[in-house]
Amino acid sequence: MFKSRVLLASTALLFGLAAAPALAQDDQEDVIRVDGRYLSLDQLNAVKTPTPIIDVPQSLTIVSDVQIAEQGFANLGDILRYTPGLSISQGEGHRDAINIRGNQATGDFFLNGIRDDVQYFRPLYNLEQVEILRGSNALLFGRGGGGGVINRVTKSPTLEEDFTEASASLDTFGAYQLTGDTNWAVSGNTAVRLNGFVEEMANHRDAFDGTRYGINPTVVTELGNDTSLTLFYEYLNDDRVVDRGVPSVAYAGVPNRPLEGFDDTFFGSADANNTTLEAHTLRARLDHEFSNQLRGNVTVQYADYDKAYQNLYAARIDTAATPYRVTLDGYRDTTARTNLIVQANLVGEFQTGVFSHTFLVGGEYGDQDTSNARWDNVFAANSDDQITIDFSDPLVIPDFAFSAAARDRESEVSFASLYVQDQIDITDTFKVVLGARLDRFDVSVMDHRAVSATDDGRRGRVDEEISPRFGLIYKPAANVSFYASYSETFLPSAGDQFLTLSTTTEDIRPQVFENREIGAKWDINDHLSFTAALFRLERGPFTTVDPDDASIVTTVAGSTTEGFELQLIGELLDGWTINAGYSWLDGEVEGGGFDGNVTRQTPEHMLSIWNRYQVNERLALALGATYQDSFFVLEDNSVEVPDYLRLDAAVYYDLSDTTRIQLNVENLLDEDYFPDAHSNSNISTGEPTNARLTVRHRF
Repeated sequence: MFKSRVLLASTALLFGLAAAPALAQDDQEDVIRVDGRYLSLDQLNAVKTPTPIIDVPQSLTIVSDVQIAEQGFANLGDILRYTPGLSISQGEGHRDAINIRGNQATGDFFLNGIRDDVQYFRPLYNLEQVEILRGSNALLFGRGGGGGVINRVTKSPTLEEDFTEASASLDTFGAYQLTGDTNWAVSGNTAVRLNGFVEEMANHRDAFDGTRYGINPTVVTELGNDTSLTLFYEYLNDDRVVDRGVPSVAYAGVPNRPLEGFDDTFFGSADANNTTLEAHTLRARLDHEFSNQLRGNVTVQYADYDKAYQNLYAARIDTAATPYRVTLDGYRDTTARTNLIVQANLVGEFQTGVFSHTFLVGGEYGDQDTSNARWDNVFAANSDDQITIDFSDPLVIPDFAFSAAARDRESEVSFASLYVQDQIDITDTFKVVLGARLDRFDVSVMDHRAVSATDDGRRGRVDEEISPRFGLIYKPAANVSFYASYSETFLPSAGDQFLTLSTTTEDIRPQVFENREIGAKWDINDHLSFTAALFRLERGPFTTVDPDDASIVTTVAGSTTEGFELQLIGELLDGWTINAGYSWLDGEVEGGGFDGNVTRQTPEHMLSIWNRYQVNERLALALGATYQDSFFVLEDNSVEVPDYLRLDAAVYYDLSDTTRIQLNVENLLDEDYFPDAHSNSNISTGEPTNARLTVRHRF
C-alpha cells in the first residue's frame, strides 16, 4: 500500500507541478539558457556536439556545482541517490559502484569525456558538474555503459577574473573537509586554476576512518584567436578502512534479510581492513576553430593508478546458535594500471538544400596495461581461508595472514574506434540523429597461475563491433520536444575490469545492450525543466561473476529492464527551487538458472525530492527526501533488502556577500535503514542523524 501511495503521489506531484505554467513559448529561441539554481548549462559536455539538452534524444541529469555544495554532497554516491533510475552498490567498501536501469557496472565512469575505469571512490572537490546519461550509447562512449554512464566535468580556468574560494566543514562524527579553489588570469591569454582538498573520514561504524586528499592545477592558454590549449593534472591519494557492512540472516518462508540491531558493529579486522589509492592523471587538449561552421579538438590523456585493498568480512552468520556464530573470509587484492587514451573530434555545421546538419566525426585510440594479484587469507587455527567463531562486539579476530596466492594476472588492452553522427534539422519541428561507431577491442591476458606443461597461461580475444544510434525529435514549440530513440552498446567477455577472460569466456562474444526509449522534455520557462522517459533495455546473453571469486562464472541468457523516469528541476516559484525525480523499474532475468528472477539491486520504485526556499536576502531553508524500494541483492533473489524513506534538511545563512554558513542534516528522523549492498552477506547500514556545518568564503 505504501509503495502504491508513493507511486501515485510522486507521479501526481511531478506532472501536476509541471503542468502549472503555460505551455506555449513560441517566441523563445531554439537554444534556451536554463540558468536556474539547480540547472546547469544548456549544452551537455558529454555529447561532443553543441546540442541543447532539449534536443538530446536520451534521458539525462546534470548536477551543477551549486547543487553539490548546497546539498552537502561528499561522494558520488550522494549525488546519485538524488537521481532517478540509479541505485548505488556498496562496492566492497573501496570503490564507486552503480546500477543504472538494472545493469551494474564499475567501469562506466568518465572524466571530461575520457574513460576513468579504475575502481576507486571519486572526489567532488574540483567539479563544475556531473552528467548522468541513462541508456546504452556506445557511439559516444565506446564499450560498456549498458545502463548509462557518469561523466564528471572539472572546473576550468577563466580569463574574466581572479578569485579564491575556500570552505571548511565538520560533521557529527568528527569527519571534516577543507577545500580551496583559486583562479588567476596570468595574462590576457593565459589563466590558471588550482583546486585542492583534504578530508578526514569518520562515520557511525565502530572501526571506520580514513584520509583523502588531492590537488588539481589546470592551465588554459589561447594560442591565437582560434586555438586554445588546456593542460590538466590531478593527484589523488586515498587511505581508508574497508567496511563491507553486515551479513544477512534467514527468515522462515521469506527471503533472507540484513542483520538488524548491529548498525555500528564492524564485521572485520580494524587493523587489516584497509584500501589505498594513489592516482596521477595528466591531460592535454587542443581546440581549434577552423571557421564559424567547423571546429575540432584533440585530447591526449595518460593516467597511472596504484590501488590495493584487503579485508576480512562476514561470509555468513548463524543466529540460531547461542551465542551467534560468524564465518569470516577475506583476501588482499592489488591493481596497478596505466591508461593512454587519444581522442579526436571534428564538428561541422552545414546546409544541404533545406536541411541543416550538425556533423560529428571522431576517433579514439587507447592502450591499457593492468597487473592484478590476489591473496586469500589463511587462519592459523585451521590453515583455511574461512573460520567460524563465536560472535562478540567487537569481534575477536583469530590470527591470520594474506598468504595464499589466488590470482596473478596481467592484461593488455588496446582499442581503436571511429564514429560518425549527423544531427539533421528536417524542418523547424523535426530533427533526426543518425550515427554509428566501429570499435576494435583487443585484450590479452597472462594468467601466471594457470601456467602448466599443457597451458602457457595466455588468453586473448579480439572483438569488432558496430554500435548504431538513432533518434527522432519532434518540437511543436521551441521549448518542448518529444523523442524516440534506439541505441546499442557492448561489453567484451573480459568484463569491465578485464579479470574474467578464461579458457571458457575467451570464446564468448560480447554482451550486447539495446535501449529503446521514448520521452518528452519541456523547458517550462528559463528556470524550470520537466522531463519524462519510457524505456526498454535488453541485455543479451552474458556471464555473471561471483562478487567474491572471479573464477566462479555463471552464464545466463539475458535480462530485460522496462521502466519510466520523471524529473522536475529548477525554480518552481519565486524563491522556491526544486530537484525532484521518480523512477519505476521492472528488471527480469531471462533464461538460465535464474530465469524469471528480478535483476540484482533494482528497486522497483525510487523517489527523491529536494526543496530550497529563499526566506529573505540572507536566509534560505531546504528539505529533501529519498525513497528506495526493497531490492534483491543478487540474481538468485535469496536476500532482500527492505525499503526506506530518509529525510534531509539544510539551513543557509549569508553572513556577507562573500561568506556563507550552512548546516546540512542527513536522516533527520533517525531512520534505521540499509542503503546498499555488494553480495548476500555484505550489506551497508545507513548513518543515523548526522549534521554537517560548513563555512564558505570568497576572497
